[in-house]
Amino acid sequence: MTLDTHKIRYPVIAILTGAVAMGLIFFLPEKIIEVKNHVFVPLEPSPVPRVNSVFTPDIGPPGQLAEPPKVVKAVYLTGWSGGNEAKIREVVSLSKAGKINAVVVDIKDFSGQTFVFPRPNALLKRLHDENIYVIARLAVFQDQVLTKARPELAVKSIKLGQSATASDDLWRDNKGLAWIDPAASASWGYNIEIARDAWDRGFDEINFDYIRFPTDGDMPDRKFPVWDGKRLMSSVMREFFRAIRSELPEAVISADLFGLAATSFYDFGVGQMIEDAYDHFDFVSPMLYPSHFPLSFLGPPMQSSLSADLEYKKPAEHPYEVVRKSMDTAILRLESRLGSKAALRPWLQDFDLGADYDADKVRAQIQAVVDSFGGENPPAGGVDYRGFMLWNPANVYTHEAL
Repeated sequence: MTLDTHKIRYPVIAILTGAVAMGLIFFLPEKIIEVKNHVFVPLEPSPVPRVNSVFTPDIGPPGQLAEPPKVVKAVYLTGWSGGNEAKIREVVSLSKAGKINAVVVDIKDFSGQTFVFPRPNALLKRLHDENIYVIARLAVFQDQVLTKARPELAVKSIKLGQSATASDDLWRDNKGLAWIDPAASASWGYNIEIARDAWDRGFDEINFDYIRFPTDGDMPDRKFPVWDGKRLMSSVMREFFRAIRSELPEAVISADLFGLAATSFYDFGVGQMIEDAYDHFDFVSPMLYPSHFPLSFLGPPMQSSLSADLEYKKPAEHPYEVVRKSMDTAILRLESRLGSKAALRPWLQDFDLGADYDADKVRAQIQAVVDSFGGENPPAGGVDYRGFMLWNPANVYTHEAL
């Protein structure tokens, strides 16, 4: 099973164009970031500017939506799509048709680039004028800019560190992406300041993703510059969650977790425990993509009607059952977390992997979420249904499922 659930490579041209358009400048004072035209840039060990161009003038911050929806029905957009007129028109059209009322858009993706779409304030106002709730997604510890600018905070490769020919000693996952050590608290403030800037602009919610220890690579080859290998990973993440809440007390914040965090009572080597998220975030969003669950998730193998062999029920072919089981358990755990004010709002699959995800399979997931809450208007005293978010890395959605 591949644990890394968000799979997307942005076009190089789009990233470079976004960087040039926004006037990214790299310097090296002692502090971790420089702010140029409201773009947050990690500082590099060189006083020479890499890019210095004129940032397209933006309007003033429009502020948050006056009446945010209680039940969110969102689709995800990359930063590139956030600057694509056709994609924005599609989102507005879906909203006018009553199919969605919210959008999640990258403000910092796996590359580490921030605000790769121009004029974010103007985009916010345009979407708010259509009464669309706008969620800013921020990928935290998977960051190619910060690992290069501050390599002392990055996860290292033991093998490369012993090589005389390697160009660097950064550990990279199976997709060639470098990671910050989650225990390196010097990086926390950098991401929190990006989140604060987004909130001050008027984004309605800040969504934190990749808030975990790295996986999907040569795990024994990892060397952490700060984490001592003894402290529980979940303890590290809990402290980071607490820091986010402490530094952003007024903001609406959400956390993306592995889908298995809804049903697992251990952190499975990444540091994510759903109870820790319940304690510090307004919304908790397990990524319930059926294609990413292990074969054993729906029970032991059974005899097939077509064969004498025992076979597992493939999770991707049973979206309702996967999502229902996950949400039922996550709701029970939330109800038992006394004092938590968090709400559950999962990510759902709208991409083909493990099965053809047509309208029926997407609708089955949505229905499973609704049913887990006891309906869209659950009985008094229960946990409220707060909606869902659809993920498709190419941002191509099944309209008829909404």
